[in-house]
Amino acid sequence: MPLSPSRFAPEPAYVHGTPQRTAILFCNLGTPDEPTPAAVRRYLAEFLSDPRVVEIPAIAWKPILHGIILRTRPAKSAAKYRTVWTDEGSPLQVWTQKQAAMLRGWLGEAGHDVLVRGAMRYGNPSIASQLDALKAEGATRILVLPAYPQYSGTTTASVVDAVNAWSARQRHMPEFRFVVRYHDHPGYIAALAARVEAHWRTEGRGEQLVLSFHGVPARTLALGDPYHCECHKTARLLAAELGLHPHEVTVTFQSRFGRAKWLEPYTEPTVVGLAKAGTRRIDVLCPGFTSDCLETLEEINMEVRHAFTEAGGETFHYIPALNDSSPWIAALSAIAQHHLAGWPTRRPDPREGEASKERARAMGAPA
Repeated sequence: MPLSPSRFAPEPAYVHGTPQRTAILFCNLGTPDEPTPAAVRRYLAEFLSDPRVVEIPAIAWKPILHGIILRTRPAKSAAKYRTVWTDEGSPLQVWTQKQAAMLRGWLGEAGHDVLVRGAMRYGNPSIASQLDALKAEGATRILVLPAYPQYSGTTTASVVDAVNAWSARQRHMPEFRFVVRYHDHPGYIAALAARVEAHWRTEGRGEQLVLSFHGVPARTLALGDPYHCECHKTARLLAAELGLHPHEVTVTFQSRFGRAKWLEPYTEPTVVGLAKAGTRRIDVLCPGFTSDCLETLEEINMEVRHAFTEAGGETFHYIPALNDSSPWIAALSAIAQHHLAGWPTRRPDPREGEASKERARAMGAPA
């Protein structure tokens, strides 16, 4: 009886003595390849087909997605992407790749020879393609580090799903570790505080600091997702680091999609209410976004800014995301080193290998 075709990806010829490498896969959400309706449609089709993102039975959701959303939304979203696109490409892509490169450099300065690649959960470079590349480079141990400080099933767990889907196709699978949250890591909180303080030193301080996190459907909280609680803990720790009283900080949630109830309060109505109540200046920071992207540069710094001033507010300051700030890369390095503990992170010295062979020969064993 003939054997069925293997479901495993072809493996390169194994070479004995190949040094084992340790690697980090730094994962962000994703972005279209171009600010065009066609590229946005491909991106949204992948993103909104993930059952972690849209928890509606496929039989009910697919007709809505393909019959309505993917016919109407891409052109509108592409126009928004064009307002933030740079000569280097998508801001999210640019910052994520810079962070990955800088993380490798900082780890190298700390004495760790670790491969680091940036990947996107949706779009390019995909998690699968970057895992293929790391494996080709000899990575046998891989730390998966999402760019999401707060855990959510819609984000962090989806990254784990993608890694597991790739692993299911591998005959010789690397060893994996996953970082699932760092919302309360002292380095992360310190990096956020440094961002705010640097802004205040140059621009002055507003009457209210609005901390806008990405929203998720409210039902996820009832179902046990810890995201809402972790956002509020980040906010409390940041306020304490900055020496702010609770009434000086407002936590909100942005990027609502669809008609279902999402985590509240919503960002735009909240800042409109502040303006109407007489608040003249607000400062807005998006702690959950470690890289500037469409949601921060267009939604917050354009749409929400406009809503605030139209409602009577005078001055709106958006505080940039962590991006390539030194405190943030230092925090990433500290988080990575904590989770890499016990793994070999230094390239073997060829001289040590020769010495081992010499010892083996001296003892009469085959080298």
